[in-house]
Amino acid sequence: MEITTAMIKQLREATGAGILDCRKALEQAGGNYENAVDFLREKGLAQAAKRADRSASEGVIEVYSHGKGRVAVVVELNCESDFVAREESFRSLAHELALQIAAAQPRWIKEEDIPAAELERETAIATNRAREDGKPEAIMPKIVEGALKKFKDESVLMRQKYIRDESMTVQDLFNQVVVALKENIVIRRFVRWELGEASN
Repeated sequence: MEITTAMIKQLREATGAGILDCRKALEQAGGNYENAVDFLREKGLAQAAKRADRSASEGVIEVYSHGKGRVAVVVELNCESDFVAREESFRSLAHELALQIAAAQPRWIKEEDIPAAELERETAIATNRAREDGKPEAIMPKIVEGALKKFKDESVLMRQKYIRDESMTVQDLFNQVVVALKENIVIRRFVRWELGEASN
């Protein structure tokens, strides 16, 4: 299939990728627009992964208060350059993360952040519940696996469904911004307070 200038222009406007990258993506995808977009996204994520070891010490601390001061969130989002730190899409991501944390109450940023003791506790709870319900031992591992997945999906920020669009996760939202800005971006830490809750 012939790759036309109009096709390249359309893909470039949608993705922000360079002309040569757009042409290559369309050639790889046999002219299929959706596949070309996927190809460029995957390429962008691969490039972002290579940048992940670069220092990210610029950025923003986003402070968000909700419900007339009943909930407050502080999140630190880092990037490599002060130029990107001033970008609207970067600041918007910081704000969206703060909203997500306020609404969905994650406990950890990434799956690797969950303490082993916490996973063991959840495994024991799921196992005991399945036994009490009289489930056969043979299917116990599957039940526990499902319970752990649900626990992670609810308590890990990056695995949560994005509150504005449940067809995507917070990780998907994060990836879109990383690919667009072409920098290493790191959610460094967050804290969420709710009025009247006991401190840990």
